[in-house]
Amino acid sequence: MRVDAWKLGGIVTLVALVALNGCGAPEADGAAESVEESGRVVNVEVLEVGPASFVEVIRLTGTVAANRDVTVSAEESGVVIELLVEKGALVAAGQPLLRIDDRVLASQVAQARAQAALAREVWDRRRRLFEEDKVGSELSYLEAKYNAEQAQAALATLQHRLERAVVSAPVEGVLDARLVEVGTMVGPGTPVARIVDMDPVKVMGGVPERYAADIRVGARATVTFDAFEGQQFTGNIGFVGAAIESSNRTFPVEFRLPNPGRAVKPEMVAHIELVRRVLDGALMVPQEALVRAEDGYVLFVIVDDHAEARSVVLGPSQHNQAVITSGIEAGDRVVVVGQKQLAADDRVRVVGEG
Repeated sequence: MRVDAWKLGGIVTLVALVALNGCGAPEADGAAESVEESGRVVNVEVLEVGPASFVEVIRLTGTVAANRDVTVSAEESGVVIELLVEKGALVAAGQPLLRIDDRVLASQVAQARAQAALAREVWDRRRRLFEEDKVGSELSYLEAKYNAEQAQAALATLQHRLERAVVSAPVEGVLDARLVEVGTMVGPGTPVARIVDMDPVKVMGGVPERYAADIRVGARATVTFDAFEGQQFTGNIGFVGAAIESSNRTFPVEFRLPNPGRAVKPEMVAHIELVRRVLDGALMVPQEALVRAEDGYVLFVIVDDHAEARSVVLGPSQHNQAVITSGIEAGDRVVVVGQKQLAADDRVRVVGEG
């Protein structure tokens, strides 16, 4: 019986020790969790900000127009008897395009030339008689003089009309359309051809009126086209409209682009970027680094090994970069990855820096 009592007492003691240890375990775990929470460290990536040049641009959609697009018309009546240039050919200013039947005009010129010669001969004889021999009246003298001048003017008019029987290109360009054929009867004002000058080309767009104070003649522009992926064309604004268009509240701008290969075609859609302003010494951060707050935006700046929340004032933004006008200084290390998990005064571990 003594042995059984001793065994029973040992069992009771062992159970009590186990129960005691079991009751103490939750308190130890809780303490460890508290320590871990109070000493948490957030991994972040930072960017050291420094002054840089910031270019703000205005994006527009515009269209391409030919430098000159001219419809050529006949100036004389007659039947087209000869076509001198094929459609699509490059023509120079003054180059003949087609010929109109000029036989009637040629006959009239010959008649006017004979009349002018006769009038000149009469004038010469009366002039000698009146001025040298004092024969004849002054009225006859003047009549002969003015008849000679009138006949010469009539001849010059008909000669000019004869020249216009050959229709010539008024400008250099491509003969984009030929509107008549041999045998077509034309008259003054009848369209006969279209010439398009595509080197350079004009790019035109409409700028919203809120930028009216920023865009001036000479401003730099960059143009891209969907048809020429990866290529950029640059130029300077040559024209800025003086009035706002009431239909869309924009004002027109226009500039020229060299187009030596004539690859850029009229009516193409152009994506235009105009330089609005350039800020030198600007402090910029990626837009994703900004954290929205109740009264604006906050950036987290690393001071020692803690995150400091700073309210900032934003300037212009472009290409995912925002200018900070107040709140940070050059040399500050701004959190750009991990800022969403931060609170003020959190300890951080920098795992990447740009």
